[in-house]
Amino acid sequence: MKFLSPQATFVVLSAAVILAGCSKKPLRPDPSATLMGPQSGGPNLTPAEVPVTTDANSGLQNRDMNFDANGQLRGALESVYFDFDRSEVKKAEQAKLQAAKDYLDKNPGVRLLLEGHCDWRGTEEYNLGLGDRRANEAKKYLITLGVSADKLETLSKGSEEAAKNADAATMQKDRRDDLVVLKQ
Repeated sequence: MKFLSPQATFVVLSAAVILAGCSKKPLRPDPSATLMGPQSGGPNLTPAEVPVTTDANSGLQNRDMNFDANGQLRGALESVYFDFDRSEVKKAEQAKLQAAKDYLDKNPGVRLLLEGHCDWRGTEEYNLGLGDRRANEAKKYLITLGVSADKLETLSKGSEEAAKNADAATMQKDRRDDLVVLKQ
């Protein structure tokens, strides 16, 4: 009897393993041949017809459709804009913070994140500091309006999202505090 060399045995076993693992990929059925038919996303249900769980033990949370997966709502409140290299809240921008206070009063289950932004000029470190000062100035102003400090958070984005080498109009839009509504 003649046996295969160890190298030949290895090659034969490797080929057998590879061929056994490469099963043919199943073909996707024609949509008309399925129970659901050709439409996408299941039967034609309106959002009101979609079942909603009310089981507290299900682990699922009902979410407001406006909030993203992180529990943030952007664009509900107007951004507050600043002058170049300044962190004081301008008189013309104070009404936006009053509107934010009114929103918080009407929606007690939310908090507010004040994101400080800068234009592209300046070092990364300087812009992070300036964004922090801008966010904290808006926070101080909201507190003077009667908003509880525990309803407010600050975050500096510095020039992280700023348009590089932008024109004057774009840089003005980059110098801002974004007011982001957060779920409690």
